[in-house]
Amino acid sequence: MKTLTRTQHLPIKIEEAWDFFSNPLNLKEITPDYMGFEITNQKDLTEMHPGMIITYIVKPLLNIPMNWVTEITQVKKPWYFVDSQLSGPYAYWHHQHFFRETATGVEMKDIVNYAAPFGWIGRGAEYLIVNKKVVEIFDFRYKKLNQIFQR
Repeated sequence: MKTLTRTQHLPIKIEEAWDFFSNPLNLKEITPDYMGFEITNQKDLTEMHPGMIITYIVKPLLNIPMNWVTEITQVKKPWYFVDSQLSGPYAYWHHQHFFRETATGVEMKDIVNYAAPFGWIGRGAEYLIVNKKVVEIFDFRYKKLNQIFQR
């Protein structure tokens, strides 16, 4: 299992951060285009709550589409929420999103625990490809969020 932790400061109020990050429809905007990220159950994505199911199509490797299903397992508005993969490209995916007010905005912290599928073959792919892709996605997200919320 691997863990990626990222912290980013945004010059916005915590309510604005919550409104943006708790809306799954904004995920496409902060995901690289090559991932082919599409939410497939847009109809039922109202206010985030424990038990909310979000379905996607992603193309994480070789432009091959895969279904990805996550569940929002914990929510404490506006401080944190947690999503976990029910099925999809990873053997395990658990993503914690934390928000903390600061004197100049919001500190956002992501903690992602993940593992590649397919046993020892997956561990090799994790080392060669998956870890780099996860870092690349969060690097893109960091830059994109700075563009979106630059004041």
